[in-house]
Amino acid sequence: MAYRWETPTSVWLEDATSGQFAPPAPDGLSQIDWPTQARGRLPDIAQLLGAALPASCQCAPLYPDDFAYCPQCGAALTPPASLAARPDWWGGACEPALPRQVPRGLPVTALALGEALERRSPDASARPDCSMPTPPNSQCVFGAAHVGFPVQRLLALAYSRNVLQYWDPQARLWHLMAGDDHAADLSFTAADYAWLPATGARRGEVALVPTRQGLCRLWINPINETYRTETVFDATLASAPGAVRKHIACLFIDAGRTHLWSALADASAVELIDCGAFELPTDGWSRPISYDDKLIWLHEQGHLCWQPGGAPQWLAWPQLWSPRRAFGGPVQSRDGRLWLIGHDGQAYSFLELGVPDGQLEALDGARLGFGKLLFRRGHAVIGDPWEPEHVEDPHEDDALVLPLLWAYNSERAQPGGLVLRCHKYTGKAETALDAAVLARVSVEWIGRRNVVLDELVRLARPGECLPFVYDGVLWLHHPDWHQLRGWRLDAPA
Repeated sequence: MAYRWETPTSVWLEDATSGQFAPPAPDGLSQIDWPTQARGRLPDIAQLLGAALPASCQCAPLYPDDFAYCPQCGAALTPPASLAARPDWWGGACEPALPRQVPRGLPVTALALGEALERRSPDASARPDCSMPTPPNSQCVFGAAHVGFPVQRLLALAYSRNVLQYWDPQARLWHLMAGDDHAADLSFTAADYAWLPATGARRGEVALVPTRQGLCRLWINPINETYRTETVFDATLASAPGAVRKHIACLFIDAGRTHLWSALADASAVELIDCGAFELPTDGWSRPISYDDKLIWLHEQGHLCWQPGGAPQWLAWPQLWSPRRAFGGPVQSRDGRLWLIGHDGQAYSFLELGVPDGQLEALDGARLGFGKLLFRRGHAVIGDPWEPEHVEDPHEDDALVLPLLWAYNSERAQPGGLVLRCHKYTGKAETALDAAVLARVSVEWIGRRNVVLDELVRLARPGECLPFVYDGVLWLHHPDWHQLRGWRLDAPA
């Protein structure tokens, strides 16, 4: 028999025999196995459940949130910690605060990072404020979200190794979450990875994820360190999913050919669209970009555009022209059109996306960036992406700037964000991104006031640096590092 306790924010069951308290299983969690799963994790579990902790007694490991005293012995309890509300972070996959004129699917955020980082003292040393151990499987994507719990938690999905990792901020260590008996293999390497975060508040619901078994809905139980999946679309996927308006879509393979699957955001109204008129590639697609009510997948051979209610359109690149996707991604001109940089064997140029026989704009050198955050060598390009760069310091001609994160702010005319500045580098951009070991690289915030956040020595593959925001900190991750670097966003000015 169990006694039911209802607090203003939750429901608890008290076991009449043991006197232990736990949420009921229908709340999205399985029964808690205290001797095994919860041992050593009580502070983290208490935060996840919003529970009170014993201060001195041993009658029960956890208590409902509004208990001030143990009902067995009367000892005082430690109330739940009051934690600041944090915005969820999913990178450029799907940030609801971005307006329609900003492309989704690129590393863009509307969080007020500039307002926080530009308050840092000019006298502060260029070094991180905090650190975190790198996940055991470091080639991963990060998601920081509440997923139906009262506190935000950080997940790291190693999408090439079928490993889901959970950060315990109380113990400061990573846990490897185990899939249940029917969980899908979370590996996905056929194309660039992207997941679609859940928009509801159902407890434990994480995201819509591409897997070896198809498109699945991912659920976690951080109490028992487990996860499960629900199949949404059973097929061999050729791309990651994307969202546009109220629709979601992804590419899949049937009978050796690539086709398009689409549905409403709740996975209803499914439509299978035959792409038999095109010889589409079966792998190697970029993560989809959502803009102007269209989804765009990039490939080394061309790009596929699709608008809900219409037929997909395959647009091959011009003859001899090859894209440079590693330079960042599509950029925007003043009139809102998207362009991609490429090379025709003689020179670089920008090609207009989304239209047959798109316009070409010749360039005098490589330009790195995406959206409206674009650089030629060490200088920002302001205006149309093919216009001359804005030279503030001629000494930056011997630098190469690689944008990592564009911080969109409608009140700022000049775009800003997080960049890597490779000093004293005069080689080709392709070599810097692929083969070179860069002797000295600065991590910088570019905005109304430029701030040097860190100095890196002997950095290889700078394009693998991945920024994300968790617990009021801007973090930077690289698979070769043993520690993540972090800069606090709520530090006093």
